[in-house]
Amino acid sequence: MADTNLTAILYEKGDLRLEDKPVPEPGPGQVQLCMQQVGICGSDVHYWTHGEIGDFVVRAPMVLGHEASAVVSKLGPGVTSLKVGDRVAIEPGVPCRRCNYCKTGRYNLCLDMKFCATPPYDGNLARYYIHDADFCFKLPDHVSFEEGALLEPLSVGVHACNRGNVSLGSKVLICGAGPIGIVNLLTAKARGAAKSRLDFAKTMGADGVIKVTSRDPKETAAQVEEVLGEKADITIECSGAPPSIRTAIYSTRSGGRVVLVGLGPDTVELPVVNAAVREVDIVGIFRYVNCYPTALAMIASGKVNVKPMVTHRYSLEQALQAFEAAKRGEGVKIMISCGRK
Repeated sequence: MADTNLTAILYEKGDLRLEDKPVPEPGPGQVQLCMQQVGICGSDVHYWTHGEIGDFVVRAPMVLGHEASAVVSKLGPGVTSLKVGDRVAIEPGVPCRRCNYCKTGRYNLCLDMKFCATPPYDGNLARYYIHDADFCFKLPDHVSFEEGALLEPLSVGVHACNRGNVSLGSKVLICGAGPIGIVNLLTAKARGAAKSRLDFAKTMGADGVIKVTSRDPKETAAQVEEVLGEKADITIECSGAPPSIRTAIYSTRSGGRVVLVGLGPDTVELPVVNAAVREVDIVGIFRYVNCYPTALAMIASGKVNVKPMVTHRYSLEQALQAFEAAKRGEGVKIMISCGRK
């Protein structure tokens, strides 16, 4: 084993460095992971360019990365569920397991959540990383490390579709065609949705694509209705843009549901009366909860193909170039290989 641990560390806004750190040792219930693939998320780029996301502010050096897969390289005391050499996907949030949210199965709302690359907790864009064993999921041999890393964004889609009650025959509108929009499209299709919503999205299975040309949400909603043939049963809003959220409400049928996934401004003006008198439910999501097994089953069974999402690949030594490409908005998903060249 190497005695150094190349790591991508954000010191402050705009200051991302690659440094060698000691290889960490696992504690009780933990495993040491030899990292394989780490995807760049929009939140990683936002921390790098802004130094904060809402109340989460980078006040001390922080390792980036949370969409990841790895090989187990050492077991901590008491770990029996994994063995050295196991290929795993990493669910990046570790809750306290003791609070009411955890005990009632909604651990994503845990107030003591330790989530990778969310201040003050380090992420896993490194050669080696330590994580709790029970939040590592074994990958079948035919599931690649890139697919394992993509379980993280795919789980967002699973949770959003759970919250929206997407089922067989549901007419679903997806607002936003970035990576999160795409995984929601894939999940909705896998659950039997009849319709979904741009050119890459079309190749991933969208039945209809709408390029928004007006900032008037009612005009855009009329476009949506023309493509769908009627209003959507469920709209999953993935952009966080205020005009898009308003469009989502106008585009959803009476008695339908809008799921807010994208994060935008803290305060947004919405047509609440329109939603209220038509009994359009508006629900939010926060990350995901109990979704990794489902996301893994979707990929392992072939029901969902996330491979085309990876459009750019870099080595860990090229992490700075990878982040520059992500900042420019290149491709769909950028993947960083953490193994030695």
